[in-house]
Amino acid sequence: MIWAFWGTDEFSVVVLDTLKDRGLLPTLIITTPDKPKGRKLIITPPPVKIWAQENKIDFIQPDSLKFVSEKLKAKNYDLFLVASYGKIISQTILDLPAHGTLNIHPSLLPRYRGSTPIESAILNGDKEAGVTIMLLDKEMDHGPIIAQEKIDLTGEETAPILAKVLAQKGANLFADVLAEWLAQKITPLEQDHDLATYTQKIEKKYGEINLNDPAILNFRRFRAYQPWPGVYTEIDNHQKKIRLTIKKARLDGELFVIERVTPEGKKEMSWEEFQRGIR
Repeated sequence: MIWAFWGTDEFSVVVLDTLKDRGLLPTLIITTPDKPKGRKLIITPPPVKIWAQENKIDFIQPDSLKFVSEKLKAKNYDLFLVASYGKIISQTILDLPAHGTLNIHPSLLPRYRGSTPIESAILNGDKEAGVTIMLLDKEMDHGPIIAQEKIDLTGEETAPILAKVLAQKGANLFADVLAEWLAQKITPLEQDHDLATYTQKIEKKYGEINLNDPAILNFRRFRAYQPWPGVYTEIDNHQKKIRLTIKKARLDGELFVIERVTPEGKKEMSWEEFQRGIR
């Protein structure tokens, strides 16, 4: 099978690792360009590029997809698979492979369309999450469903942990249904668009929490906003405000229990150590 993988971040890397374990390596990887990162704005490659180099897979990093279709037309692809690529792909490109373009989306579509389904499931206190294999079309997370798998949530998962679980589930589900899809034995099921819900982009300001808010809400925020933007709060100390980034916390009954913090301008420490220092 000649196929291409579209992806960018750590979610994509977990998908690729899982597919590699299943004996499925892409012919080509399409990922996003290197970009500045961190306070020093160091030009940094996306995780998928590093994976491609380590696994000796050809890759491209188009600045624009406007002309990339000509390059992809040069080889008769059987399939494209998209997993957290991060850019809109035109219908012209989606239609290039003989068997279309499939997508691994970490939600039970039509619930949580958009870029933050994992964080949304945690913030809303959902009891279950899941992953969907869908046939992509030009609208956002709108295409018909090929397969889905549900998982139960414990209420303790952080966003990175849940992302890894769903990436592995999605990759394995894709591998499980691939042969039947290529043999045209699966009929895609149109989503019930009336039930669609949409996620919102996470902004840095969402990381600020009020310790007077209900404990369960703050614990959900703590879990959902890992690793970015993280959660922080401000406390008064002798008429001076101290900003604290909360690094570790747990829910104990009705209490949001802070265990480790990083005061602004200082190193990470235990909550008890911080409290001793401000008395």
